[in-house]
Amino acid sequence: QVQLVESGGGSVQAGGSLRLSCAASGSIYSLNSMGWYRQAPGKQRELVAVITPGGGPYRGDSPNYADSVKGRFAISRDTAKNTVNLQMHSLKPEDTAVYYCYLTWMRPFDTRRTYWGQGTQVTVSS
Repeated sequence: QVQLVESGGGSVQAGGSLRLSCAASGSIYSLNSMGWYRQAPGKQRELVAVITPGGGPYRGDSPNYADSVKGRFAISRDTAKNTVNLQMHSLKPEDTAVYYCYLTWMRPFDTRRTYWGQGTQVTVSS
């Protein structure tokens, strides 16, 4: 069984910074992608940032970001420890949401597996 545990988040004023962390445990396929989604009240869940292994379905092993967070957020991971972090700077009220860590992989000839964290609240006040 795979589990994801998130930490960080909280409340901050606009322009501030926060750091989210996520640790995955269990039986994890090494060629996986990890990242963050967020969901604001009344809105659909949206991808914030993802970091993938080389040769994955995205553009190589570089991190990828939603346009709304480019230049402000930075995603990083420790593959050996199965952890992923999201450093958020210059936060805006529109960044307010519940942030979910996720882990996904697809072995050859198998179905895609995706696991989610419990979510952590980020609130940015103006």
